[in-house]
Amino acid sequence: MTRPIFYNQHPEQQARDIIDQKLEQAGWMIQTVNSYNPNAGLGVAVREYPTATGPVDYLLFVDREPVAMIEAKPENFGHKLNTVEEQSARYADSELKNISQAEIAFLYESTGVVTHFTNRNDPAPRAREVFHFHRPETLQKWANEGKNTLRAKLKAMPALNPNRLPASELGLRDCQLTAIENMQASLAKDLPRALIQMATGAGKTYTAISIMHRLLKYTGKRRILFLVDTVNLGEQAEQEMLVFTPPGDNRKFTELYNTQVIKSPHIPKGVEVCICTIQRLYSLLKGKELDIPDDSIGLEEWENRLKEPLPVAYQPDLPPEFFDFIFIDECHRSIYNLWRQVLDYFDAYLIGLTATPDNRTFGFFNQNVVSEYSHEQAVADGVNVGNEVYLINTKISEKGGKFKAEELVEHRERTTRRKRWQQQDTDETYTAKQLDRDIVNPSQIRTIIRTFRDHLPVIFPNRQEVPKTLIFAKNDSHADDIIKMVREEFGQGNEFCKKITYKAKDDIVDEHGEIIEEGEEPKAVLANFRNSYHPRIAVTVDMIATGTDVRPLECLLFMRDVKSRNYFEQMKGRGTRTLDKDGLQKVSPSARTAKTHYVIVDAIGVTKSLKTASQQLDTKRSVSFSDLGKAVVFGGAFDSDSISSLAARLVRLNKQLDSEQQQHIAQITGGIPLSQLVKDLFHAINADEIHQAACEQEGISLDETPSEPTVLQIQKQRVKAATRALSMELITTLDEIRKQNEQKIDHEIDEITHAGWADNDEALTQSFAQWIDEHKDQITALQIFYNQPYQRQALSLAMIKELATAIKKAKPKLALSHIWQAYARLDKVNEQAESELTALVSLIRRVAGIDNTITPFAKTVRKNFQKWTFEHNARADKPLSEEQMHWLAMIREHLITSFAIEENDFELTPFNQHGGLGQAYDVLSAIAANDRDFDTLLDEINRQWTA
Repeated sequence: MTRPIFYNQHPEQQARDIIDQKLEQAGWMIQTVNSYNPNAGLGVAVREYPTATGPVDYLLFVDREPVAMIEAKPENFGHKLNTVEEQSARYADSELKNISQAEIAFLYESTGVVTHFTNRNDPAPRAREVFHFHRPETLQKWANEGKNTLRAKLKAMPALNPNRLPASELGLRDCQLTAIENMQASLAKDLPRALIQMATGAGKTYTAISIMHRLLKYTGKRRILFLVDTVNLGEQAEQEMLVFTPPGDNRKFTELYNTQVIKSPHIPKGVEVCICTIQRLYSLLKGKELDIPDDSIGLEEWENRLKEPLPVAYQPDLPPEFFDFIFIDECHRSIYNLWRQVLDYFDAYLIGLTATPDNRTFGFFNQNVVSEYSHEQAVADGVNVGNEVYLINTKISEKGGKFKAEELVEHRERTTRRKRWQQQDTDETYTAKQLDRDIVNPSQIRTIIRTFRDHLPVIFPNRQEVPKTLIFAKNDSHADDIIKMVREEFGQGNEFCKKITYKAKDDIVDEHGEIIEEGEEPKAVLANFRNSYHPRIAVTVDMIATGTDVRPLECLLFMRDVKSRNYFEQMKGRGTRTLDKDGLQKVSPSARTAKTHYVIVDAIGVTKSLKTASQQLDTKRSVSFSDLGKAVVFGGAFDSDSISSLAARLVRLNKQLDSEQQQHIAQITGGIPLSQLVKDLFHAINADEIHQAACEQEGISLDETPSEPTVLQIQKQRVKAATRALSMELITTLDEIRKQNEQKIDHEIDEITHAGWADNDEALTQSFAQWIDEHKDQITALQIFYNQPYQRQALSLAMIKELATAIKKAKPKLALSHIWQAYARLDKVNEQAESELTALVSLIRRVAGIDNTITPFAKTVRKNFQKWTFEHNARADKPLSEEQMHWLAMIREHLITSFAIEENDFELTPFNQHGGLGQAYDVLSAIAANDRDFDTLLDEINRQWTA
């Protein structure tokens, strides 16, 4: 039963009343010394228990044994509870009346609102804030552990790599080994939060599972939560756990530890690793009072379904100590606003995983970054592929368009697509920013798609099919327009281009609202896009901007701008995944090599627009604009969230107003522009200024904390002054503008203003040539090309690999495939390199002046081979035999990939399958006649066939 709290009581008594409630919620029986009944329950909390130094506020007994103490303080002690720790320790070390040899291991200091906890059995006992008191069962378990606590076990965990072996010998990448070792060191120091920053594709999930395995192996039976924000991320994590085999054990991770994706209203017993969306976990904490929605929807839509979110409260079925470790996938976006309270609830170590942290992320994880592995490093290591940028600019995309007076203009309902026609009253211009929101120009969309289609042979030479392409659209309406245009311009059917959304099904309707194509399950479309030939092109608004692995994806077509730097990096990350030749050819049969790069086709200026860090200003998206405005106008809402949310909405609306609407708004506000009103609102809730004013009013220093009533009074005054120009007339007018839900269709024909690579080919090749020239005396392979051409037969595969590594580390942006294509365009050569290393040799030959145009190394070797055999047959007594030609052909193919032939190579495949070095000597000795021994013949072949 919840006891009432009487706020006219003494502050410390108020705190005790709240503490009593929380103890009862956690399963403790509240008693006094005189009424103590040890049989009342497993856990009994006795108030004012006497000690040699005075009564302790609460002494907690578990199964008759005293195990913990609580020191209660009034609420205004919240910021200085650490000053009470000495008092708690003194009580704990004091003699307890009527109890002999008691060792109190667990100490709490609490105001009822803020609670600190210390386990004195830990190696270095340190107080930490906890959401709630622990259950009696929990303290009993920890008491039985004695000094063998979780933190003691973390400190004693064995080293992962004591012999300092290369990461590859442990089945890891260097970045993964570093992350695991640093994570273990962080936990040994008892740091509560840590961040693993690893580039997309570098194996964050594999790293996390490796850490989980070590934690479960060396710290005993624990519970781990793998937290995701979309169901597809959870399914991907589950698949990786199903195939993960720990080193030194033939059993799978899921055979060793009970792992389960949580989809039910409760967590089953015995599960050691839970995979759960943050939305479902929030629902579990809320219990029956909140319906659990579909996990497949995104965070934003999930929030919009809720009314103003209620604070997370204690949940007996899921107490704060339920999990020991929480891994947060894609933590750059899932741990703020509504969701942060979920993490604040649990008394667990928090481990974040992301490729794109921002300042909020670093702050949340206390700047404890245990791994920093950037995209540039990943590209240099071959973990990721780099990108090239191809620009498509059109006149309307850049400058917008115009409707003429008396022109008959088509209007279309955004959702039903119903059409009507209306005569334009006056001339009206529109900007590029209005496109595909309230203005649609089909020609602009068609021109971009058509240009993309026509330029594909330039972007992806020698491809027979369209490479797997993802188009980012502005909204669902825009996506439907794009799909229609793509199918028409490419002359393909429905299977060729599909939409991927969060929704269970997304039907495409015509202008009459009739379904013309029934939507498909997103999982099925995504699986086909990833693994099957069709669809070749997918269109999305944001579903696969984060965390979805589509390795065959080679092209990203941006038809929407993005202002968030983090979000843009996540969108680009969809293309960075590597894929071998066989894997790529399964879905793109005409690909000649492994995936070497991906292309960003920028049709909207996204690669040039200013990017800012992600910030969340509108925290009340579930509240309508009208209701939010009404609450502020009438003075009922002056809190920071309400004012910030209203200001954020006004910012968006201000950008949509035309000049006439701006004038009308100015008349309502008495000449105050909407932009100024927004600035005033943000200024009114400036926390630093409010704090300073409150301190001045109370006559205290800035280091002290003013009372909450004073802070609220000052903020209310500031908000009142900032909102004088607000009125219900203004809110109503703006709401009507916001609700205008029609798009005007402009049929003006668009035209291309530019289509081409973002980087200048000449500048790119010059940069490459300059680097080569600067290092030609330092790297062996370059010395041979430039200074010792007569020794070119000494060129080896190891030398070329050394050169490639040096280029990648020094100039990650100088992707060899990018340089190759730049030379090919300048030389007007339609040739592709067979591999990265052979491409490098061809590039060096081009820079050194050996070749006048970029030429595939294989082509050079085959041409020289043909010339050599022709000349040999012309001067020899008899032509080369069929067997000799077969051996020479094998040598030729070896040269193409290894650049030189040595005697030891004849013991390798394919030579060893035909008799090896001995047979080669017998067959080729006749060619080596006339004063040429076998070694001299090989030198001649190395020199002349690669010349």
